[in-house]
This record gives sequence, structure tokens and C-alpha cells, in this order.
Amino acid sequence: MAKLYFYYSSMNAGKSTSLLQSSYNYKERGMNTLILAPAIDNRYGVGRVTSRIGLEAEATTFNRADDLFEIVETCLKEDPLHCVMIDEAQFLTKLQVFQLGEVADRLGIPVLAYGLRTDFRGEPFEGSRYLLAWSDVLSELKAICHCGSKATMVIRLDQDGIAITEGSQVEIGGNTRYVSMCRRHFKENFLRGSVRKQDSTATG
Repeated sequence: MAKLYFYYSSMNAGKSTSLLQSSYNYKERGMNTLILAPAIDNRYGVGRVTSRIGLEAEATTFNRADDLFEIVETCLKEDPLHCVMIDEAQFLTKLQVFQLGEVADRLGIPVLAYGLRTDFRGEPFEGSRYLLAWSDVLSELKAICHCGSKATMVIRLDQDGIAITEGSQVEIGGNTRYVSMCRRHFKENFLRGSVRKQDSTATG
């Protein structure tokens, strides 16, 4: 039976690299894969999945209103499909996670989703929340904090390198805006950012 997999981590743990390597492994054996990527992630150009080590591949983009089951079904009418892979899966909606489960259950195609578990406030993304709840297989990809411990959290930095504690959950950015940290250093930086915001509000 096909399964829904969720590979989660903080940033810079090699999620896109792992996705691209998995896709390559399928294709090396003569199998077809479908790579899906959210249109909102335009860091390296829309419709491309790019890893930090230079690997890249074309992807089919989707928006929050798209039916991913229908997208996969349409692709199946053209060629056999052996695996569906989703980059930046934290941006999925609850309904889209359900649709990916339907791809595995009704179409018999394994689905590999790669994404962040939490945002810069330590809150779960919608897509990640339901992937954690509904996936058949959960696998954590490891990243390292500057202290050497496992990095499980992500902070968003302002122009002065101070943690931002409020704002929109979705704000696309790379290593200059986001840093992966262990829980201890996430809390320390988040507290420092909160204190700075209170001070600026009091003097503003």
C-alpha cells in the first residue's frame, strides 16, 4: 500500500537536497516523479526546486486553492507516475494534506512531503500540523545549531540581527532572514527580541 511520508526539520537540514536525490533515484530506475512546489516560494524562480548545494529540478507549482489530487490525476492521464514529492510542504492547507492522502490511498502513489515543522514564533504551520497528524511515516532531518546541538527551531531576524517576535507567518527568505537553532537558543533569542520590542514601544 502506498504511504504518505513527511520529512520535517528546521531550515538548512537538506530537505530540498533529499527530495531531489529521491527524485533522481526514481528516474535512474526508469520511473516518473511529479515534483510539486508552492508558487509563493520564488527564492530561486517560480517552478524550480533548488538545493543549497546546487542541485535543482523543474516543479509543478500550486496555490492554496488548487486541488492536488486533480493535479496528480491529470498527470496520470499523460504518463505513469511512481511518486509525488512536495517541496516546502509547510505551505499546504489542511485540505491539500487530505488530498495528498487520497493520492496515496486511492491512486496507490507514494507521496513524499518535505517541510518545516514550526515558524519563527515556534508555532506549527497549517500544512505541517496535518502532515504530522495524518502521515503514515514521519522522519526528522537533522540540522545543527551554532552551539552544536540539534536545531529544531527557526528564528526570523531583523536588519540588526535581532529575533522578530511578531508578523506574518509566511515571509519568504533565506539564510540572511532565518537561522536554525536548538530550543534553548531559540528561547533566549526570542526573549531578547520580545524585550527589545517592549522597550521600543515604551519609548516610541
